[in-house]
Amino acid sequence: MSAAAYEYEYFKVSFPAEYVALVVIDRPGKLNAFLEVMWLNLRQIFRQLSHDPDVRCVVLTGAGDRAFTAGLDVQAAAADGAITGAGRGDVARAAAKIRRHILEFQDCITAIEKCEKPVITVLHGISYGLALDICLASDIRLCTSGTRFSIKEVDIGLAADIGTLSRLPHSGLPLSWVKDVCLTAREFNGQEAIAVGLVSGCFENKEVAVEKAVGMARVIGRKSPVAVQGTKEVINHSRGRTVEEGLNYVAVWNAAMLQTKDVKDAMLAGLQKRKPTFEKM
Repeated sequence: MSAAAYEYEYFKVSFPAEYVALVVIDRPGKLNAFLEVMWLNLRQIFRQLSHDPDVRCVVLTGAGDRAFTAGLDVQAAAADGAITGAGRGDVARAAAKIRRHILEFQDCITAIEKCEKPVITVLHGISYGLALDICLASDIRLCTSGTRFSIKEVDIGLAADIGTLSRLPHSGLPLSWVKDVCLTAREFNGQEAIAVGLVSGCFENKEVAVEKAVGMARVIGRKSPVAVQGTKEVINHSRGRTVEEGLNYVAVWNAAMLQTKDVKDAMLAGLQKRKPTFEKM
């Protein structure tokens, strides 16, 4: 698949290595703040990547050095009534429309989580609000030491509703810290993020962080897509379920997937002391 197949407004998609896609949020003049069309395009890109046989791992970052994303473009959202539902008449009917709107935006972010391929998000600079929604829907999170995180929604008079308040309590982080950053909207940096476990890597600048992410994606891309996609699916399914339920699910999953020729190819390559290659999926 060529980059020409991924031409979406406010995004750039490239392929820096075999089986690796690099998605860049591209509105740097506005700190990569999201307009409604950007949510919709993000969903379409990740749905497309999910089924692209030439892609096995995705890296997501923001254009420019100032911000991964400043979150929602509040001015634009307020102007069209997306936040308050202003001018929508009867309260019950307005609430129904707003609920549909929220659910659609939630689905746009969940497209990252539902992507069959692992997604590595690299945060840098200003990473407010939606930045947390996006990275928490990702599989691996990296950042720079200068990243400025903030769950900003309480400062604009609302409870975050696109994913952070639902995913963060399930991320294995201390609940007191979760409530601290959600209730105060205070900024925290990359060092705090890695200390608490929000990210698994913190690097000196964006260039180095993206390079590390692409290197990690290249490693993942060389592995069996059957094994990688199955691993992501089983881990995500096991979250919030009992160990017994997870064991049963992976048994059913592997009843089919263990029949892949990738197992034989990987074992044979090991015996022959060579790197295995796997068919596209």
